[in-house]
This record gives sequence, structure tokens and C-alpha cells, in this order.
Amino acid sequence: MAQSQPVTHRSITDTGVQWPGWDQVIQALLLRDYNTRVVVLGSTLLGLAAGVIGTFAYLRKRALMGDALSHATLPGIALVFLIIGAKSMPLLLLGAAVSGVLGVLAVIGLRTIPRIKEDAAIGIVLSVFFGLGMVLFGLVQQMKTGNEAGIQSFIYGKAAAMLNRDAWLIGGVAVAVVVACTLFYKDFRILCFDEQFAGSQGCPVVIMDLVMMALVVLTTVVGLQAVGLILVVALLIIPPTAARFWTDDLSVMTILAGVSGAASAWFGATLSALMPRLPTGAIIVLCAGAMFLISMLAAPRRGLIARFWRSWSLSRRIGLQHVLRAFAEHEERYAEGVGITIQHLLAARSWSSASVHRSLRLAIRRGEVARGGDGGLRLTSAGRVEAARILRNHRLWELYLIRHADIAPSHVDRDADDVEHVLSEPIVRELERALDEAIAIPPSPHAEGGAA
Repeated sequence: MAQSQPVTHRSITDTGVQWPGWDQVIQALLLRDYNTRVVVLGSTLLGLAAGVIGTFAYLRKRALMGDALSHATLPGIALVFLIIGAKSMPLLLLGAAVSGVLGVLAVIGLRTIPRIKEDAAIGIVLSVFFGLGMVLFGLVQQMKTGNEAGIQSFIYGKAAAMLNRDAWLIGGVAVAVVVACTLFYKDFRILCFDEQFAGSQGCPVVIMDLVMMALVVLTTVVGLQAVGLILVVALLIIPPTAARFWTDDLSVMTILAGVSGAASAWFGATLSALMPRLPTGAIIVLCAGAMFLISMLAAPRRGLIARFWRSWSLSRRIGLQHVLRAFAEHEERYAEGVGITIQHLLAARSWSSASVHRSLRLAIRRGEVARGGDGGLRLTSAGRVEAARILRNHRLWELYLIRHADIAPSHVDRDADDVEHVLSEPIVRELERALDEAIAIPPSPHAEGGAA
């Protein structure tokens, strides 16, 4: 990045990373350097726009369309440069936009007329347009001004070359994207979730689809210089995907995606300003990837850690309930207070020793099972109440399956095991009404295995 840096004496073969000093960090964070300010603000606005419109493209299942679109811009950029022979940013972006729109129309045409599957159509257009662009770039490189113009920066991105007017252009596009998404929020929302229902409600589906894709085209084209055509699609996909982990509300998801995209671009551009040897576009995408990773792991409801915790807790609860039911069935067969050993539990059920010991330790800690003086294990008063509740739910569900699902009594035990642990009180009341059962615990409908 073209910000002022302290004079250093480094060899061009030095591939190490030069860590910035605190004064450089403070200077970058406060945006005191003009170039840093332009690049960071321009990139941040680009991330905001990409996150907002990317949310609807992601939910509309048009995320990969952005990838095809970005690669389809390459022939337009190269062709405009071959015609005018100079680097005129507005004309190059116009060429990129026209070429990108042609790429999108090509995907729609392949998907509609010969009815090629969308992923195949995207793959065809992406590779053909990118191949054409590379051929034209080869011709650009042979021109006298080809290398000096730095056209190749559109492929990998070069945010350091961003000028004040480029930042203003990105800002204008960001405002247009946010305003358009606010105005068409209702139509975009219904279009993303049910296209046929949207049409039946009078929503102009085709027009709204074109408006959405036009906003994606605008965001992609203005983002080419910052992150490059290969990586710009990441700003359209990653922030909405990360935001999806945190919420089911579309409006909240849109705001989170915009904030996530802006924060990724701000962190990436600032890091690139502090370490000029690192490419800005790649750093921005890596920051977005880091936010996605955090969201995937730490989101409270959809995150992997939360899902693992819920799965582990459910498994632990199921094991505990199985053991308590075994105690209740044992007392039902013999008498209340008759002890049972771990060996008898293992012989009666196809449980592993580790799972039985784990569930028993939990039951003892909860005060539901206690060790007797003879070495046997017995239910406590609290454990007997809980075990009776579990056994009753199991029997009710068994009877329901036998009477209403025509499952043989000899096979119903395993089926009931799969469901009994998630029976809520309202469902239990429904089972009681359906079975007309008012007794405490229905008798077992099948032969029980002995566990004496």
C-alpha cells in the first residue's frame, strides 16, 4: 500500500514479514495517512455492499452466479483496453459490467433453452469467459502500454491502487445497494423463500430477479480493483453464510452480513497497510474466512460447539433415562427396594460397560440412585418418581404404536426407545387422551427380559 513507511534497507530476496511498530499501528487505526484512509474506507464500503446484497443472492441460491459473473468481467476489461489503448477506469468498469451481464444472460440462456443444470451452466460460462479473457490479456501484454497499465491487477486485486474517485464510486454503489435492498426488502424476502408464492401475490418475479442481479453486478464490478475477480465472490458469499449461523431473522441476518463484510474489509485493508508485502484482497478474504470460522464454531444455536454440546447432553440424558427405566422395570418385576448389580444391568441390556458406569455415576450424583450395604444399587425416593415417569411415558408410547401404527408388540420396544426421550408433557397428555389411559403405569405389552 502506498502509505508512508519508515526507510528500511531490505533485500528484494527477503521474503519475511516486517512487523509494524506501535506508531504505525496507531497511525493506521486512526486513518492518518491519506492513501490508507482512501483504501480502508473504500474497502469497508465494498464489504458492506457485498454483505447486504450477498444475503439475498445467497438465500436466492444465486451465490455461484456471482462467481460466474466476476470471471465473465475479464473479457470486457481486456477488450476495452485493446480498443482504447489506455487505462480509463470508468470505461474499463463499463466493459466489465457489460461483459458480466452477458455472462449472466448466458447462464440463464443455457439453463432455460437447452435446460442444462444451473451448476453446469455456471461452470461452462465461468471457464469459457475466463479463457477468453486470458487470451485477450495475452494480447494486452504484447502492447507497449499493457504492462505499465497494471490491468492484471483486476485478476488478483490491488487495493493500494485505489484512488479517491474510486472510493467515492464504491461509496455510491454501497448507498445504492443499501437503499435498493431497503425499498425492495419485502419483494426480495418473498422471492428468496418462495418464488411461486411471490408470483401469486403479485410480486414481479422477473423484474425483482433482474434488480437483484443488477445490484450483484454493480457490487462485483466496483470490487474488482480492490479484491480482484477471483476473490470478489468471497465477499458476496462468506459474510451472509457467517451471519446465517447467528440468526433466523432475515433483517438481522442482512445487517449482520453487512457488518461482517465491512469489518472483514476494514481489518484486511488495515493489516495490508501495516504489512505492505501482503496482498490486500487476499487478506480481506482471509479476515472474512476467520469470521466465518468463528461463527461456525461459536454461534449459540447453529454453531458446531453448541450443536456438539446439545448432542452430548441429549446422549447423556438418554443414557440416564435408560438406566432409570431399567431400575423401574426391575422393581416392577420383583419388589420396591430390591437391589440390582451392574453385572445384572449389563446382562439384561446390550449396553457397553462404559456407558452404564457413566450413566450410573450421573444418577448417583443427581441423588436418584444410591449404593446399598450389600453392594447393590437402588433407586432413591426422588429417583423412583423420575423412573416411574420415564417408564410410564415409554409404555404409553409403546401402546400408541401398537394400536395406531400396527407395530408388533415384540418389536415395539426399540421403536419406543427412539422417541420416548423427546416426549413433552403436552404430547404425553395427548397420548393419554388417545389411549384413554388413566392408570399410573400401563403394563408391559411384551415379554420383559430378566434383570434380577
